[in-house]
Amino acid sequence: MTVAILVATYVVIAAGRLPVLRLDRTGAALIGGLAMVLTGAIPLDDAARAVDARTIVLLFGMMVIVAHLRLAGAFTLLVRAVATHLSHPGLLLVALVVTAGSLSALFVNDTICLVFTPVVLDIAAARRHRPLPYLLALATASNIGSVATIAGNPQNMLIGSVSAIPFSTFSAALLPIATVGLALDAAVIWLLFRKELRRLPSDDAAPPPVRYHRPLLVKSGLVSAGVLAAFLLGYPPALAAMTGAAALLVTRRVRPQKIYRAVDWDLLLLFIGLFVLVGAAERGGVGAWLFAWLRPLGVHTVAGLSATAALLSNAISNVPAVMLFARLIPLMPDPDRAWLTLAMSSTLAGNLTILGSIANLIVVEGARRRGVAIGFVDYARVGVPVTLLTLAFGIWWLS
Repeated sequence: MTVAILVATYVVIAAGRLPVLRLDRTGAALIGGLAMVLTGAIPLDDAARAVDARTIVLLFGMMVIVAHLRLAGAFTLLVRAVATHLSHPGLLLVALVVTAGSLSALFVNDTICLVFTPVVLDIAAARRHRPLPYLLALATASNIGSVATIAGNPQNMLIGSVSAIPFSTFSAALLPIATVGLALDAAVIWLLFRKELRRLPSDDAAPPPVRYHRPLLVKSGLVSAGVLAAFLLGYPPALAAMTGAAALLVTRRVRPQKIYRAVDWDLLLLFIGLFVLVGAAERGGVGAWLFAWLRPLGVHTVAGLSATAALLSNAISNVPAVMLFARLIPLMPDPDRAWLTLAMSSTLAGNLTILGSIANLIVVEGARRRGVAIGFVDYARVGVPVTLLTLAFGIWWLS
């Protein structure tokens, strides 16, 4: 029964929704976790203990911090400043890759894509350039840059909390991969679109003005810097993020409802449901069985684990894939390197197709609402070579 519930839940997660019913991934995870409790696969008290509170607190804290930065206009202000000083489209593309990648490492890649997409479209329209290369650069760079830190994306937050690898150790191992990956990303996109990235008279057009809230910008900037400093100094990431969030919530300027609406409650509930689901599976011995089944595929090696995680991440999405692997990593010969490999491969694999990561879908949907279509082939033309090149370097580096 435990295996049946686990498989059924992951099938719905892979499909995105249950046909006929309006059941999405989050609902499937919650129902699957509840089914595990009701069938006796895991007692209710053990189900509550299976939820890793540090991961949930870290996610929530970072969401609150990022929400304040968005309301202050910090991200859009930075993009406008970059566009103002760079008129050549090729240089603007490289700057966008570097900026999106760097900020995604610090403030969650999904948020960077959400904020940057309309600004990139405005800049491209003002300069009379086709927005496609810039949008592809935003999506792919945000995924690549987010691999560098525990705070870069939800799956890294999960890995950072469960593995207890220090922030500085995590970044020291994966920052070089993100740096080289961003360089490869910019090179691939420039080569594919070099004929379109030629200077036009309209490139001197000023970017549209940006509204920002100066007091909130200063406060949220200082708090963010303090949280990042705490990460680097070795304080528990969940505690540092929540302390920063609490400091920002003490204010007379912003109604808390605005912040709470910006929190991705669906993602938090998805994590809770998956924690219970996978905890019950581990209790039933599914983790050990799965590891024994995958071992002949070389999953205990960097290359084997990377390939398996990359394929699974594209089949069922990276967060559920990492949650499933989280119970197997402690069985590996070198758990720390396995955790880093899982973070690297599950994140970089998100660039393979449009459906590879939520960040990609945010860019595609944001562009669609503005009348700009990004087709599956359009994306794959960049995503496939970028994914293969970055994964190859990541495997070589961690090996």
